[in-house]
Amino acid sequence: MKEYKYRINGNPYTVKVGDIDNNIAKVEVNGVPYKVELEKTDKPVTIVTAPRPSAAPRTESGAKVIAKPKSAVAGVSVEAPLPGVVLSVNVKVGDTVKASDTVVVLEAMKMENAIHAGQDGKVASIAVSAGDSVLQGAVLITLE
Repeated sequence: MKEYKYRINGNPYTVKVGDIDNNIAKVEVNGVPYKVELEKTDKPVTIVTAPRPSAAPRTESGAKVIAKPKSAVAGVSVEAPLPGVVLSVNVKVGDTVKASDTVVVLEAMKMENAIHAGQDGKVASIAVSAGDSVLQGAVLITLE
């Protein structure tokens, strides 16, 4: 039931409106129940409370289940250290990178974070593009 509080001519009223079925509303005013007939319309008015969405799935240990994209290519993955939005990808497939090279710039918590390759290698695949939102641990780039 929805509850509303009114003050009419200085007098307080608590009005609770319940289900409406076939133009009959269940209403309670200051604890006194009433059945209120609504003005007829072309179609009868029926308001049914929608079921609440179920909780997110969890594992047996109670941890939340969140799918993270994985790369299909074998090699070393460069993963997002925290959730954020990809601002730029600074490499292309086939580029040779050093461990200290910035391969992706990620915006998280209103700060730009330079994501480094982590080891020397050749870019085998790129799993993200500028503007993508990523979760922590999502594969950004795969190195061979």
